[in-house]
Amino acid sequence: MTPRRAVTFLSLLTGALLILTAPAAQATGYRYWSFWDRTGTAWTYATQGPSTAVPSDGDVQGFRFAVSEDSGDATKPRGEASFAKICGSTPSKANRKRVALVLDFGTASDAPSGERPPPVRTACASVPGDATTAEALAMVAKPLRYDTNALLCAIAGYPETGCGEQVAGKGTGSKEAGSEETGSQQPGAKDGGSDSGSDGGGPSVGLFAGVAAVAALGAAAVWQTRRRRNAQS
Repeated sequence: MTPRRAVTFLSLLTGALLILTAPAAQATGYRYWSFWDRTGTAWTYATQGPSTAVPSDGDVQGFRFAVSEDSGDATKPRGEASFAKICGSTPSKANRKRVALVLDFGTASDAPSGERPPPVRTACASVPGDATTAEALAMVAKPLRYDTNALLCAIAGYPETGCGEQVAGKGTGSKEAGSEETGSQQPGAKDGGSDSGSDGGGPSVGLFAGVAAVAALGAAAVWQTRRRRNAQS
């Protein structure tokens, strides 16, 4: 192999390696209702679905409709999240509990084609002591819509169609400035937050190592060719 051929070979291998290790230009997202718990003054993604979660009297829970890639990318509910303000005028009763709910229908950029999201609203659900979040939600935000796998598809009739469908890339309104980095248990979610296998940006260590290996092979080929010529002269 001549030095010129060795350099050409090196260039081809490096280009192929860069193509193979390049990230996708546009990540896949999901359009869905995520479910949240209010812990202190912050939202945290719920570790259970609304049909199995059993809130206590005084709890604040939220739902947010948005496009997100996974649990670490999900967007928190907006609006007032104070139990006192949401349920302060609802008297407590024996064998019943009050659950404050924040319903955030999202932004226009996350809405399905042809639909407009309603404004954020809150509601206080007074339900039996053993009621689930889904039952509390049904008390104040009908009609609800579920798919055949019991995935919550619509709250108060929104959206009219679709259920956790994949979309090509995130909506531009999925992440507001200053929002908390929290997660969701819904479609495409990774429990426990964002994918720990990603460093959050920039080329991976493996990419640099691969390029270095190809460069070393090319340099070795050039050196071997020159060594043979010197031996023959």
